[in-house]
This record gives sequence, C-alpha cells and structure tokens, in this order.
Amino acid sequence: MPTENSIKIMPKAVVCEETNLRGDIIFSSGCVVHPSATIVAEAGPIIIGENCIIEEYATIVHRLTEGANWDSSNILSIGTHNVFEVGCTVEAARIGDKNVFESKSYVGPGVTVTSGCVVGAGIQLRTAQMMPENTIVYGKDALQREAIDKQGSQTLQIDFLRKVLPNYHHLRKPNYDPKKPRSVV
Repeated sequence: MPTENSIKIMPKAVVCEETNLRGDIIFSSGCVVHPSATIVAEAGPIIIGENCIIEEYATIVHRLTEGANWDSSNILSIGTHNVFEVGCTVEAARIGDKNVFESKSYVGPGVTVTSGCVVGAGIQLRTAQMMPENTIVYGKDALQREAIDKQGSQTLQIDFLRKVLPNYHHLRKPNYDPKKPRSVV
C-alpha cells in the first residue's frame, strides 16, 4: 500500500471530514459519504462511481490477498447509484450499478455483485460467487431470488443529503476536476 493517501474528490461529491479514508480513492461526481464511513484501498485503487451513497459506519475494503503486494492496476471499480447502508461491510471483488447493501450486511472478498442486486439486512455472503443481475438475498438462510422490479432511483435522497450534510458536518473540498487542463508531462 502506498505510504501516502491519494484522495480525489470530483465536483458535486459530498464527503464528510470525519470519514476514515486510506489509500488511493476516487469519489466520482454526486457521491455522498457520511461521517464515520471507512474506505480502505489496501490492494489497489478504489474508484467509486457517480451518485453512490455511503452511510455511517459502512466499510468498503479492497483487501490484499495473502502474499500479494499493492498494485496500481488492481482496481476495485464500484459502479454508479449504489447504496451502502449503516454498518455494512463490503469486500467484494467487483460491484456493478444500482445495488443496495442493507444495514449490517457483509459481502466477502470472493463475491462479484453485478447490477440491481440487494443484499438484505444482516446477510453474510462469505463464499465466492457471482450474483446474477437483479438478485435479492434475504432472510436468515440467505435465500436468493430474482427481483420483480428494477431498483428505484436514489435521486431524491442524494439531493436531500447534499443540502443537509453541509449544515451539520465539515466537508472535504473537491480537489480534482477532470475538465480542467493539467500540465503535460
């Protein structure tokens, strides 16, 4: 893992100062990160897609496997419009778009989450698997079924959080704008 944190925050992203961020992390436009969230890029960079919500005490870890070293090409790419609810822990290998990780859920490092999936409250996914699109995992036995409807948009919640969080928390300032020209090396 690099000795220095490299946190890039795009314009329109809201990242609270009280978050625990370690490693090389990029927050795309529209992301909302609550205080006390933890994101650790141990094995390589983490790129969080647009309009993701990461709530209090949620933990996202890109963990090193035994014997491996930090590798800048080993990227954990998290898709757009994902919701990481209070107290969830996600170490998934890949994460697509429009997924919901409910409170106290755990997704292990061998799991690939495609798109439109919901991991229910308290569910523990520890075995390596690839979740088919629109899968819902629920109940004490972690039963899986296909969703009847597609996941709804989180636009109203994101807009509300963008207005309210700055009133009660100090924010990290956006520090990266891909549209601005940079010096050529």
